[in-house]
Amino acid sequence: MSNNPSRRALLQGVGLLGVGTAAGTLLPAGTAYAAEAEKSAPGRQSDPNEPRFTLAVVPDTQYLFDADRGDPAPLSAAFDHLVAARAEQNIVFTAHLGDVVENAEAAELARAGKVFDILDRHKMPYSVLAGNHDINPSTDDQRGASPYLDVFGPNRYRKMSTFRGATVDGYNTYHIFTAGGRQWLLLALDWRPSAGTFTWAREVLRTHPQLPAILTTHDLASADGNGQARLSGHGQRLWDSLIKEHDQIFLTLNGHYWPSGRTVLRNTAGNDVHVHITNYQDRYYGGSGMVRLYHFDLARNTIDVETFSPWILEKDPARRNALEQQEVELTDAVNRFSIAIDFTKRFAGFAPVPPRGPRPISQLVVPGTVAYWRFDQVGPDGTPVPEGAQIADLSGRGNHLTRVTLPGSDQTAMRSSGEHHPDQPAHASLFLDGRKKPARGAYLQTVDKAPLNAMTFRSGYTIEAFIKLPSDVRATNHAWMSVLGRMGSGQNAGKTGGDPAEPLATLSLSDGMALQWAVFPLNQNDISTNWGHEMRAGEWFHVAVVNDGKTTTMYVNGAKLLRNPSTPAIGLATSDEPWLVGAYHYDRIVEQGFYGWLGDIRIVDRPLKVSQFMQASQFS
Repeated sequence: MSNNPSRRALLQGVGLLGVGTAAGTLLPAGTAYAAEAEKSAPGRQSDPNEPRFTLAVVPDTQYLFDADRGDPAPLSAAFDHLVAARAEQNIVFTAHLGDVVENAEAAELARAGKVFDILDRHKMPYSVLAGNHDINPSTDDQRGASPYLDVFGPNRYRKMSTFRGATVDGYNTYHIFTAGGRQWLLLALDWRPSAGTFTWAREVLRTHPQLPAILTTHDLASADGNGQARLSGHGQRLWDSLIKEHDQIFLTLNGHYWPSGRTVLRNTAGNDVHVHITNYQDRYYGGSGMVRLYHFDLARNTIDVETFSPWILEKDPARRNALEQQEVELTDAVNRFSIAIDFTKRFAGFAPVPPRGPRPISQLVVPGTVAYWRFDQVGPDGTPVPEGAQIADLSGRGNHLTRVTLPGSDQTAMRSSGEHHPDQPAHASLFLDGRKKPARGAYLQTVDKAPLNAMTFRSGYTIEAFIKLPSDVRATNHAWMSVLGRMGSGQNAGKTGGDPAEPLATLSLSDGMALQWAVFPLNQNDISTNWGHEMRAGEWFHVAVVNDGKTTTMYVNGAKLLRNPSTPAIGLATSDEPWLVGAYHYDRIVEQGFYGWLGDIRIVDRPLKVSQFMQASQFS
């Protein structure tokens, strides 16, 4: 960045300082640049499939390389830190935002290049782009040869597996890295791209139409003292000529201006583009080699951002001077924040993820399946299930279900729904509109003399269900409603411990909507209880209860929960009465109907592994 306001104002006003010759031809990258090569590169320590990964960003370092002034140590420390943290932070790429040096002198650039050798030696991929202090700022990328190009031209990147090409002039490059199980494209554009470069960039995006793209450049946005960013004059040109019309670009990163800041703009497709300005050269020691880490978490649909100085961080805290103590980490809202991005939804316009299709019954009736119920044959969305209607047991064991309506309830208390968990085998569910005090709604129960009624599961079992709770479930008093349970109380099976009027078995939700599996086992006189955490309303989840013949473990979405009893709980006591779906009873009296959606339910007479659960990938 220039420290001469009048010159900067001039450059902003001009916008495009000159249109160069066509730069639309790609310079081919060197050998072994495919993503597979990146995975197998010697010394690679990051995981390309882990849903949590980090993009490291290094802004203006120019004061560290200023003629006979400056100090390369902060940048060296930053790169050493990135190398050391590569595995732990899953750092997949590093982007420098330009103004590597102060005066565009060959000696300055050579010194800076030696620091970048740290990344080269450890085969950590990166990009560098020219800022106005790295070249003649009155020229665009058709300026020709320069000391910058000698050090940071395309030849520097040819051995990197991520490097895919450059404009003929050499000042613009693009890179593809693999992270989170997919490929990502990063454009590194010159201080002033020519018209031909815009054509080149459009072609890069066109030839990689399904890759989400990050655009890095030196001058795009500036920010006010509150961190609110706005496009610069040149940034408006970039927006109008490239960014707004290309939905793939979801994040832009630039330096040049201070203070740092960000904003969100809406592109032509109606989607958000996050625009970030990052620069600390105005701070102590030329920015102290500050780095910004963008921690992507695809599972949480979040990018967590932090900013700190590894150079200061590595120093003995007792020996840090007063200014270093203030600069070791920036924790204000401008420099430490999180961005919520639904990546699947944001990228759907150019890289749609096809929904998982329904799966045939044969894939779900695994050995040992004693009951499998799904609700895709009930009728169109909203169709009431008639009183006495039968839901077939698809396991072939004859454990069919029939509808029972509680007094004072009508046919609409149980109806079909097209809603379903994205990984549910059947793309349908039942909506049960139950209540309590008085009991209202409808439920399902196994037919008389169904084999399931008498089963005790001495050798273990797996019980699974897909569930969605309505948004008002906590406000409308549905505490302790049951997803699935067994008619009959503990006393009916000869149990006298605890509260013998409790059900023999119930998968319920507490007053806070925490999952509970409470049963009278064969080998205990009291109730054995597994507890889960409170579940979120408005989203589908899968629950599995697995007994290995001794102990019982509860899972949600394939994740093992905490509060599973270690005391052996063998089998399930029975009074040879029906199983109930969507009803809780106490002392044999149904007290409430379930409120919410229920998807596929399966019972297996043996313990299943997580990979065998209904939502697992092996059933794709």
